[in-house]
Amino acid sequence: MLYAFREESGLTDDTTLKIACGLGAGMGRKQEVCGAVTGGIMVIGIKYGRGEKDNRTVQELTYTKTRELMDQFAEKHGTFLCRKLLHGCELTKEEGQKYFKENDILNKICVPCVQSVVEILENIM
Repeated sequence: MLYAFREESGLTDDTTLKIACGLGAGMGRKQEVCGAVTGGIMVIGIKYGRGEKDNRTVQELTYTKTRELMDQFAEKHGTFLCRKLLHGCELTKEEGQKYFKENDILNKICVPCVQSVVEILENIM
């Protein structure tokens, strides 16, 4: 997600990929908040986030945009938690990873989630 919006970040392609690397599979396969959603929050932070010299109003806007992203995503997909999006497919276990690959979960679930986050970001930014 961060990579898709990398031009706005001013980061190099390589740095962007490195920063976002651990977000996949709900953060390092912990299956917490969907990595696409987390990456979307980082994109919001790059555009609206509070820097060293900014006041709290900037932070409130960032929080508002973050909630919009998360709420709209959950409305469309039922949740923003990876483990629920994957219907119990356990990615920390070898058999779960095998099931993920054999059943093309990446294209069936993850790619549509990424597409949703892009669409939501385009609408709220």
